[in-house]
Amino acid sequence: MAKEERERIIIPDENGDENLFEVLFKFDVDQTGKSYMVTIPIADSEDDDTDEVEVFPFRYEEKGEADDDLALFPLETDEEWDMIEEMLNTFQDDEYETE
Repeated sequence: MAKEERERIIIPDENGDENLFEVLFKFDVDQTGKSYMVTIPIADSEDDDTDEVEVFPFRYEEKGEADDDLALFPLETDEEWDMIEEMLNTFQDDEYETE
């Protein structure tokens, strides 16, 4: 069975170096009107030797009409972190069910 291609984005680090990330999933929170995405570095996603992968969650806003024109923001509250953790658990459960 073919692996589904996920969206990839380039995120610069604090030194201005560009890093390629794979978007695991995106979701919107209707109550706050905020959008979130959870990403993993491409190098980690292609490493099949381990089950643990470091994830990088962000709140994001679309800056223009192009899909790749995004502004990323770090999570700021414990509530955001809790919500991301809950979504990750749901995502993992869904991944295990489809394998």
